[in-house]
Amino acid sequence: MRRDDPSGLILLVEDNRNLSEMVGEYLESKGFGVDYASDGLDGYRLAVDNSYDVIVLDLMLPRLDGTDLCRKLRNEAKKSTPVLMLTARDTLNDKVTGLEAGADDYLVKPFAIQELEARVRALIRRDRRQVSAEVLKIADLVLDTASLRVTRGGQEIFLSPIGLRLLTILMRESPRVVTRRDIEREIWGDGLPDSDTLRSHLYNLRKCVDRPFDKQLLHTVQTAGYRIADLETAPTA
Repeated sequence: MRRDDPSGLILLVEDNRNLSEMVGEYLESKGFGVDYASDGLDGYRLAVDNSYDVIVLDLMLPRLDGTDLCRKLRNEAKKSTPVLMLTARDTLNDKVTGLEAGADDYLVKPFAIQELEARVRALIRRDRRQVSAEVLKIADLVLDTASLRVTRGGQEIFLSPIGLRLLTILMRESPRVVTRRDIEREIWGDGLPDSDTLRSHLYNLRKCVDRPFDKQLLHTVQTAGYRIADLETAPTA
């Protein structure tokens, strides 16, 4: 493992040797350091023991599949390293399952290697972005942007890095409605994802911050966008 790679350090967990060699050699040629694992258990151990800028994770892996690895990484190891999941499955349910497990983005195989590089760089830029320390509060939902700790009603809520970024955008703008385009530009920049990605992340965010509680705070405003607000106290316009 190296920490002197200017572009970042990547963990690549992929059991297809030809694909892993191709991806690894390409990323290294672009200035990244790359560690490899060919199965889920080895990938999990490396991810827990080391500090990576991004984990590129295949969905179908021996010993421990990518979904379970990602879930263990978030729930047990409490690691927030951005995860880009590689999958041969292109259905909405499969994408939602990966994002629910804690992945931040995904690429469907076969993919262009240049797109993988662009998504890796976008994840690194977003993860390294500094935010001013402040505590955001809407009703009983609280986000400490310094510690990245989220609670509602005193109960701690664990979100993926993109989930945290999405929540920060909506809480900072509350009670204003934020358009889908503005959210996507803020999170992904020019490398916009497909139409399912934001919807999947919003689904996961709503499941975490609303469903276990009596009052809904995350609202979809048809044809306009999304907002987080306590509608009992916030203006309707």
